[in-house]
Amino acid sequence: MSNDNSAEGKGLLRGLWATLSKPTSKWSLGALLVVGFVGGVVFWGGFNTVLELTNTETFCLSCHEMEQNVYREYRGTIHDSNRSGVRATCPDCHVPRPWIYKIQRKIQASNEVWHKLLGTIDTREKFEAKRLELAKHEWARMKETDSRECRNCHNFSAFDLTRQQARARNRHAEAEQQGKTCIDCHKGIAHQLPAGAFKAERELNESLGSPPKP
Repeated sequence: MSNDNSAEGKGLLRGLWATLSKPTSKWSLGALLVVGFVGGVVFWGGFNTVLELTNTETFCLSCHEMEQNVYREYRGTIHDSNRSGVRATCPDCHVPRPWIYKIQRKIQASNEVWHKLLGTIDTREKFEAKRLELAKHEWARMKETDSRECRNCHNFSAFDLTRQQARARNRHAEAEQQGKTCIDCHKGIAHQLPAGAFKAERELNESLGSPPKP
């Protein structure tokens, strides 16, 4: 009996080895599909995990250029601390949520990594010298996307204008009628306006064909 079991076990092992060493076409295709699926899941899980880790305030502040400059200006603003407790952090305003736009933004950010290595804005003086240029890039991006990231929380259709102060009520009504977007009027709401901001705003509006702000 034991000899029969031993022989049977050896036969199974030989069959398994033969299948693995010389698989049939069906087995090869099935194995490739399984391996490909598992590998794809592992790759996607790892990729998405790394992507989300780079999409946090903690990651943004790992660069002292951000922590020492724009983050300190952001602290204490309405987006940082308010009566509702709803807080908009760096990626909420500067990284798109839709996947394809998020990937595009991450690819663009590779240029920022390069300038980090070069030390382009690694001192306050260098940062101030580049502040207007950096701000113009971000204003243009937000204007071209109709302030997409702002609209994650704010939307004309959700406004109850009757509960707003008269000045805000009038401006929001005008903005909706004139087809304006959030960034047209709300530059400097979370960060200091750079020197020359108003001239740059006029130039941006003219280049994009927008009416000047009254």
